[in-house]
Amino acid sequence: MIIVEGWVRMAGEDIGALRVAAAEMMRATKAAEPGCLEYAFALDLAEPGLLRVIERWVDEVALTAHFATPHMAAFNQALAGAKVLGANIKVYDADEVRTIMER
Repeated sequence: MIIVEGWVRMAGEDIGALRVAAAEMMRATKAAEPGCLEYAFALDLAEPGLLRVIERWVDEVALTAHFATPHMAAFNQALAGAKVLGANIKVYDADEVRTIMER
């Protein structure tokens, strides 16, 4: 399994403008990409302007295919119009998964 995790920091008004594009990106990715196990953006509750990213993919092939989708191109175009103040997104290979909380 591949895990993508990180953050993007933007001006507060730009996060508001990107919200629709981010919601569409999440919907399209989950609906159209069978290799996607989880895909979410979340606004940080403690840090205004900070967008958290979390993704899980079955493998590297699925993640690579994701980068070539039309919805990824549309999202990148919307992101290009935002003032990004910083970003840090990493890819991890996950060999072992443990549950630490489940209800």
